[in-house]
Amino acid sequence: MRNAFDIPSEPPGADLDRRIAERLKALRFERGWTLDDLARRSGVSRATLSRLENAEVSPTASALGKLCAAYGLPMSRLIRMVEDDFDPLVPRDRQTVWTDPSVGFTRRSVSPPAATLAGEVLDCALGPGARIDYDQPPRPGLEHHLLVVEGRLQVTVAGAAYDLGPGDCLRYQLAGPSRFETPPDDGARYHLFIV
Repeated sequence: MRNAFDIPSEPPGADLDRRIAERLKALRFERGWTLDDLARRSGVSRATLSRLENAEVSPTASALGKLCAAYGLPMSRLIRMVEDDFDPLVPRDRQTVWTDPSVGFTRRSVSPPAATLAGEVLDCALGPGARIDYDQPPRPGLEHHLLVVEGRLQVTVAGAAYDLGPGDCLRYQLAGPSRFETPPDDGARYHLFIV
């Protein structure tokens, strides 16, 4: 039986990677940017961008965070752009799961974004000794409510570090870099409500 901190051994679905790659390429074309333009704006190398857009590699949380910041949209909106149309009921077996095995991160879109809804809900797991840095917010002022369900998590927002345990809730608006980090001996499972 798997626990909340087990990361699936298989990589993210090839179909989801392909759809993300297609959407990333479409976003760049819509803006009339070259790969070099996007590399300058995002801080992701031109070679990596090319490999991502051709679905030769699976995107990492860090790379997607940088690209979403360059495009001015939350990562969940990007993921939503490659999912099916809005449905009021989202059964667990239809909730999109995205993983970044390089840092031991799993993200389940429990209540995905939709054009007519203001918020969304994510169920996330970050393995022991993991760290994810986001250089800038996808959209300044994006509101987060983070509830730790299991384990320990340190979240750094606007230069302030917060140590969270089960039941702790951190509410904040993104304005600059942020970091999610777990101690070496404990991972974390948390719900993230985005408004």
